[in-house]
Amino acid sequence: MKKIKAIALTVMAAALFAACSVVLPVNATSNSMGSKVGTSSATGYLGILFFNQDASIQKAARNGGITKISTVDMKQKNVLNIIVTYETIVTGE
Repeated sequence: MKKIKAIALTVMAAALFAACSVVLPVNATSNSMGSKVGTSSATGYLGILFFNQDASIQKAARNGGITKISTVDMKQKNVLNIIVTYETIVTGE
């Protein structure tokens, strides 16, 4: 019986600290795929508190040294809606 309780507590703890991550396409252009990748991200707390962060396409392109954007993807990571991270991923030349 103790083993079952220990397993149940372990599963509940794992579910409590589990995170979900989704990557969605946002945009694509007719430019060639390119070898450069740039990212920018912003992390918020309680789903609404973002403190002076920039997850824009422009910043991601600048971070990757990209002048011709090919694709833009958005990655969202969520931990129980307490900590939410948005990451913009830009590819191009």
